[in-house]
Amino acid sequence: MEIVIIGGIILLAYLIGSIPTAVWVGKKFYGIDVRQHGSGNAGATNTFRVLGKKPGSIVMAVDIFKGWAATSLANLLVNWEAIEPQQLIMFKLILGVVAVVGHIFPVYVGFKGGKGVATVMGMVLAVHLPVALICLGIFVVVLLLTKYVSLSSMLAAISFPLLLMLPMFRPDNLLLPIFGIFIAVMVVLTHKKNINRLLQGVESKANINPFGKK
Repeated sequence: MEIVIIGGIILLAYLIGSIPTAVWVGKKFYGIDVRQHGSGNAGATNTFRVLGKKPGSIVMAVDIFKGWAATSLANLLVNWEAIEPQQLIMFKLILGVVAVVGHIFPVYVGFKGGKGVATVMGMVLAVHLPVALICLGIFVVVLLLTKYVSLSSMLAAISFPLLLMLPMFRPDNLLLPIFGIFIAVMVVLTHKKNINRLLQGVESKANINPFGKK
């Protein structure tokens, strides 16, 4: 019975992560499939670039919520006694990763999604709230200063494992910092093209002008 419950929750986490926020918002309200413009990714970064501040903010908020909601399903597994309390962090990480996979390969729109950075942020919020809030603050500050979503995403991701090394944030479970390092590496690797464009000075800036029309 526990295996059936765990399997069902994992599937639910994938389906939540698969919600193609950028695609649905773009098509419903703007008649645009963001995957056919900009970088071709169905994520918050490309939505900012193609559609502007308001839709980009909405997509980012929903994608963060997706990661948080899917990861938090692990609490149900504990409440339903499908897993032991000491397994909570491990299953939060599993469900969060499954949600990120869903975002990258969404079943609803032909398995062509985004890079999953916002969904990872939601996952981190559910796993370690204090550090996640600091990382989110770093993301927002860098974004406002530079308007580069890619740079903001990478610096926030790299900050996560570094903050976990501080005594005040150091977790008892070693899985978390190991996971943090893995996520930071993956975020940087998935932004290799962005890094090249940043170094060449040709990276597109997000449309977050507070006085703009979008």
